[in-house]
Amino acid sequence: MAAALASSPLVHLTASRPRLPSPRASVASSAPGCSRGVCLGWRLAAGWRAGRRCERLRCYSSDGGGGEEGEKRGEEEASAATPGVSSEPSLLSFSVDNIDTVKLLELLGPEKVDPADVKAIKENLFGYTTFWLTKEEPFGDLGEGVLFIGNLRGKREEIFAKLQRQLRELTGDKYNLFMVEEPNSEGDDPRGGPRVSFGLLRKEVSEPGPTTLWQYVISLLLFLLTMFSCVELGIASKISSLPPEIVSYFTDPNATGPPPDMQLLLPFVESALPVAYGVLAIQIFHEIGHFLAAFPKNVKLSIPFFIPNFTLGTFGAITQFKSILPDKKTMFDISMAGPVAGAALSFSMFFVGLLLSSNPVGANDLVEVPSQLFQGSLLLGLISRATLGYRAMHAATVSIHPLVIAGWCGLTTTAFNMLPVGCLDGGRALQGAFGKEALFGFGLTTYSLLGLGVLGGPLSLTWGLYVLICQRTPEKPCLNDVSDVGTWRRAALIASVFLVVLTLIPLWDELAEELGVGLVTSF
Repeated sequence: MAAALASSPLVHLTASRPRLPSPRASVASSAPGCSRGVCLGWRLAAGWRAGRRCERLRCYSSDGGGGEEGEKRGEEEASAATPGVSSEPSLLSFSVDNIDTVKLLELLGPEKVDPADVKAIKENLFGYTTFWLTKEEPFGDLGEGVLFIGNLRGKREEIFAKLQRQLRELTGDKYNLFMVEEPNSEGDDPRGGPRVSFGLLRKEVSEPGPTTLWQYVISLLLFLLTMFSCVELGIASKISSLPPEIVSYFTDPNATGPPPDMQLLLPFVESALPVAYGVLAIQIFHEIGHFLAAFPKNVKLSIPFFIPNFTLGTFGAITQFKSILPDKKTMFDISMAGPVAGAALSFSMFFVGLLLSSNPVGANDLVEVPSQLFQGSLLLGLISRATLGYRAMHAATVSIHPLVIAGWCGLTTTAFNMLPVGCLDGGRALQGAFGKEALFGFGLTTYSLLGLGVLGGPLSLTWGLYVLICQRTPEKPCLNDVSDVGTWRRAALIASVFLVVLTLIPLWDELAEELGVGLVTSF
């Protein structure tokens, strides 16, 4: 550990104090900032990774005596300045106790706001007509910014726009100004709504970084894996139509001789592709919805990272915001655009597939699936029962069109992504509509329902682990993190969550038996 720290390119510490000859002492004493005696302290220098490097600066001066006398005095002062460090010549050594951890974190942490800029902002931006400043507090994840607390002197949107314009004129593109709810506020603003404060952060600290090369590579690999999982889903749905020669050869332990012609598999694989194409098209349409909503608002999005899944074809995609969102309405609209687009295409495929399933003309294109699969969703099971009828659903297997499978998988994936937790689409929409505190409460409830298997059936545990690992963190605040999104957006979100719950709750045995959805087997 000590050897690794001693060789670190960021921190160079010399814990030992070798005996220096007089010429080196005189040279050290001429270093900038050293006037007399011994200079022990930290010096900042250019660093290759963190942007800064911390060095221990030690100078010996011959003031007060030349030659050996001055050198001896310098060593005595050095020993007094750093007790416990031997002045005898020794090899390079290192002690973790010599590190000021707090100071080191400050040096290597994110860039803080310049105090001179803070002073200029207080003098030029705040006042009687805008925002009467009363105190300041740290702002940001590591306290790298400044939070200005005070009293608003007008309409919050107008004041915020004015302060942003004045900040750009004063400091250029150096900082981002956030309007947030005042922490630990005892009441609302007299003009209505919550009391607000203004947070100041450097642009390089508050804005997301660009997409890197390795992220493009990972995105491509995940997309290829998702294509494979979608094809696997299509093959699994058509397994009943596998050529009998191949089935008998691979299932008979006494089979001898060469395997049957693999050319027989080509028609089988081709018949499985429509399901794969449908599932993949739904997810691509979902991502297009996000990008179409983000483009007019000048919000940049990352490339999508598709998540393969062999049960549904895909679990959706992770798409990050690469710009600071201007307000909560933008967060809500972009977050909801993807699920709305994906759900619209999924339901269209699902319903058209049900209509084709009840048409005897296209019977050759139908796929036989176990009827108990329709018990996996309360909403979709009831729609299927109403469309196909009691006789078709109350059987061991049901013949359906491949579009039904693609639409079912697309609706289930969309419902999972609309759960109000973390930075899923549903979590972002809930954060924009009701705030982070509501997201925390709904997220805890969602995790509990997933853990108990109430939502999602057999996929609940897999989805819950995926969210915990990849999507549990809420989104960062918007520039205007106070303004309301409006009543109709909240109503739309509530209705969406209600449909999500109906989609992910399985049909219980008693209701399935009464409605004739599948054959309920009792043991």
